[in-house]
Amino acid sequence: MPVKLNRTGYDQATKLIEEDRAVLDERDDWSEHQPSTGDKNRFIEDHGFREYQKWHLGVDDAQSENNKRRYKFPYGDFKNVHRCAVLAAESRAGQYKYLDIELAAAHLHGMLKAPD
Repeated sequence: MPVKLNRTGYDQATKLIEEDRAVLDERDDWSEHQPSTGDKNRFIEDHGFREYQKWHLGVDDAQSENNKRRYKFPYGDFKNVHRCAVLAAESRAGQYKYLDIELAAAHLHGMLKAPD
């Protein structure tokens, strides 16, 4: 299976949540909160792919390292973890049977408080 858990991204997400760098948004907000293509390109230009990959829970080893397509299941906006992104990653990973990513996202989800 080419797509597997990106441990570096998971570890960063865990650390960010522990530091209260999380947005407790609603389940369906990711389409509005996710970084645009321009935001992604600027982030890569400023920080490189090594930092870009830290914002994803999945990695596709079939893709080259310096390719955005290699990194799957984003969980934040390059500043904070977003609850809606974690929920989307958990759901999509379950659909595609990426159990390790689904379980990692479920753990992150459990670390996040639900909005009041």
